[in-house]
Amino acid sequence: MDDKTRIELEAAAFRGLVEHLRKRSDVQNIDLMNLAGFCRNCLSKWYLAAAKEHGLAMDYDAAREAIYGMPYSEWQRQYQQEATAEQKDQFERTKPLHAKISGHT
Repeated sequence: MDDKTRIELEAAAFRGLVEHLRKRSDVQNIDLMNLAGFCRNCLSKWYLAAAKEHGLAMDYDAAREAIYGMPYSEWQRQYQQEATAEQKDQFERTKPLHAKISGHT
């Protein structure tokens, strides 16, 4: 497989993941962090880092909107729920497994 095709496939997979996460607004970021070690905010940070590597002017809010499909404050208002004590405890226990870009490790 040539690099161009590989990049196109990777981009398609990424778009599929983002689309799926937009549809699954019932899944909270803390659940994603606890189970997989990354969440929508991590994807936003990876997106932002890639934009900067390409010399593009972008801020974290714009990167979040690219992933969430709306301003983050709107997503929070519509979908974010308060984390339970159990979720918060699991979050702390799983910190060593969180993606480095999360800022939690």
